[in-house]
Amino acid sequence: MPPPARPRILYVTDLAYPARGRRYGDEDVQLASRLREYADLALCHPRDAAALMDGFDAVVVRNSGPVLHYRAAYDDFRARALAQGVRVYNELTGRADMAGKQYLVELSAAGSPVIPTVDRPEDLDRLPAAEAYVVKPKLGADSIGMRTVPRDALPGLAGPDVLVQPHVDFRHEVSFVFVDQDFQYALYAPDPARRWVLEPYDPAPGDLEFARRFIEWNTVRHGIQRVDACRTHDGDLLLVELEDLNPYLSLDRLPEEVRDRFTAAFTASLRGYLATT
Repeated sequence: MPPPARPRILYVTDLAYPARGRRYGDEDVQLASRLREYADLALCHPRDAAALMDGFDAVVVRNSGPVLHYRAAYDDFRARALAQGVRVYNELTGRADMAGKQYLVELSAAGSPVIPTVDRPEDLDRLPAAEAYVVKPKLGADSIGMRTVPRDALPGLAGPDVLVQPHVDFRHEVSFVFVDQDFQYALYAPDPARRWVLEPYDPAPGDLEFARRFIEWNTVRHGIQRVDACRTHDGDLLLVELEDLNPYLSLDRLPEEVRDRFTAAFTASLRGYLATT
């Protein structure tokens, strides 16, 4: 009997993207090498994904960089993948960063534990008093276009394409990584001024309950998600973002056994996704 056919995977990454404090290329070379153990793999730049995806069993979108750098190419890829029923991992069903940051406005209005967020000049009074405020594009990423301004500058900056939030003085940032619905590991930045100098973090049950509520709120059943939060000086966690498109994983900051366990979960998730009809 011939061996079962190996799946064909198109792995989308920008190996040369100059991420601050992160090495996209190293992480994807490592993950791709493990994925190649069970699949036939081809790597491509995100601008080429739409043109190359025919003939593959799935497209895995990993460290592809901020979409705003190739918006038209990404929109074309997404539209064609949905129209053709191409399996994309992460699934294209996410309603968090995958769809922009409007969800932060909506979750804030619903009373969820997120940094208070508005997007209309008439709603600025809903924000708590702060020494400064953060204004950032709804379709932004990697802090591109983000500004910190005094309150009296806000009326001229608020609008439908940007978010406005108070500048939160927090104790530290912490990220929770999930594969499908399963928690894998957490990392935190003890020094807020060095946000990418991360260390393993042992979350308390309440921390995981906080993170899971956003994973359950989202509509991604097959994929990797990263819940980013900040811990206030009162000890509360507030959501910063839910990255459900191409979250960087900081695998180089993990002990080897945790990294291996994550990679096994990622591979099993993808294989399970490919097995769905």
